[in-house]
Amino acid sequence: MSLKKYKPVTPSLRGRISLANTHLWKGEPEKSLTVGKKSTGGRNNYGRMTVKGRGGGVKRLYRIIDFKRNLPGDFVIERIEYDPNRSSNIMLVRDKDSNPYYFLHVDGLEVGTTIVNSQEKARISPGNCMPLKHIPMNTFVHNIEMKPKKGGQIARSAGCYGEVMAKQDGYAQIKLRSGEIRLVHLDCLATIGVVSNLDHKNIKYGKAGTRRLLGRRSTVRGVAMNPVDHKMGGGQGKTSGCANSPSKWGTSIKGVKTRRNKRTTSMILKKRGK
Repeated sequence: MSLKKYKPVTPSLRGRISLANTHLWKGEPEKSLTVGKKSTGGRNNYGRMTVKGRGGGVKRLYRIIDFKRNLPGDFVIERIEYDPNRSSNIMLVRDKDSNPYYFLHVDGLEVGTTIVNSQEKARISPGNCMPLKHIPMNTFVHNIEMKPKKGGQIARSAGCYGEVMAKQDGYAQIKLRSGEIRLVHLDCLATIGVVSNLDHKNIKYGKAGTRRLLGRRSTVRGVAMNPVDHKMGGGQGKTSGCANSPSKWGTSIKGVKTRRNKRTTSMILKKRGK
């Protein structure tokens, strides 16, 4: 995949970088694997805004992705598609009975390649899915289950992967890109390889209007507001003192722990960034 740059004929095109997705399917998605998706605009069921910076955006169809990969057999890649609901690409595959499925596209896989879902040991090649107990050490995997038969939850975004570091006492040690090392049961399924669309991190949209089409509203800086609207507002300089930058409601926005799932804390051997 290559990056597409633009001549600066307008201010918004100066520095803009997009992806040249010449290998992606140009037609409509598989109709049997799509459902309607309603935009919330960042509001809950009471109509109150709970997530800032969301709103607008073009209408989308949600593609039903098979994250479980628990149906054994061989699948042939029919085409590779763009998915507006995620950063990675997806691939339409069919089994021996021509039933369609959407899987996460694995970097390096091309149309016509055969991939395997297996509960037993299978060939170690990108796109094949099997339990962690059959995957050798130092192998890159993605779409990793946290509980057996629950479906992949770890490493599903563009360019993400986990590395199998060790196996002991019925668990595998998976090192994530953040540096976190987590214990995952050996019966959990994982897919070999790295999630596709590695250049997604290099995109530069160039103007706010492009991000509005994606449903992302522009964010106003706190220092640009009045003192009544933000803790950092007013014309008395940027920030006051040496304290961390606060949010609109006065809470710190740097280094605050947000994790609440204490039940699985024992499964984390090493936290990210440490």
